[in-house]
Amino acid sequence: MGVNNPGIGGFYTYSIGIVMKGQDMELVKIFTMWMIIDLSNNQFEGGIPEVFGKLNLLKGLNLSHNNLNGGIPTLIGNLTSFEWLDLSSNRLSGTIPNRLADLSFLSSFNVSENKLHGQIPQGKQFNTFGNDSYQGNKGLCGFPVSKGCNIIEPPPPNVLEKDGSKSNITFGWKVVLIGYGCGVVFGMSVGYVVFQTGKPKWLVNLVEIQHEKKRRRKSKDGSRSNGRRRI
Repeated sequence: MGVNNPGIGGFYTYSIGIVMKGQDMELVKIFTMWMIIDLSNNQFEGGIPEVFGKLNLLKGLNLSHNNLNGGIPTLIGNLTSFEWLDLSSNRLSGTIPNRLADLSFLSSFNVSENKLHGQIPQGKQFNTFGNDSYQGNKGLCGFPVSKGCNIIEPPPPNVLEKDGSKSNITFGWKVVLIGYGCGVVFGMSVGYVVFQTGKPKWLVNLVEIQHEKKRRRKSKDGSRSNGRRRI
């Protein structure tokens, strides 16, 4: 960021103005070890390049007030020296990568006025960011915004227990009543048809055999009692 002037014999450093951590700042001199990128307030379109996640010495990135779309690159979570990120006032969608919560030096984070959704990462530096960092994203939920995340867990499947002796499968009382009613109606219908068409021979024979056995037992008991009286 300078030009060599052979006539003067020195190096001239330009002063620049940047927006860092939400504040306008003017740098009179540019430090060679201070790696920052400020491309805010332009008309850039398209997605955020993945190459930003490979700039290991990058301290800050400001892409706010553009027309960027797509998601936030997960590779940004690799920037261990990252201190601030401003992606506000774009058309970004998707969720906030959970890997950003591992950036222990991240002190400023702003993704307001986008179309992000899902749960906000929790823990570490993300517990220090306020609601202003996320406003304008109706789909975001969880701390610190007021909208809670309704996580519905599916019910466990009905499977046999490990010992195989019992089952978790249960039947409702409606199913039992339906089965009982069908059985009663079927039995009454069969009985009506049988007795209307004539006496079933197997049933008549069974009744007569049982009656004959009882009659014989009574006659034997009577003979034994008469013999005892004669003696």
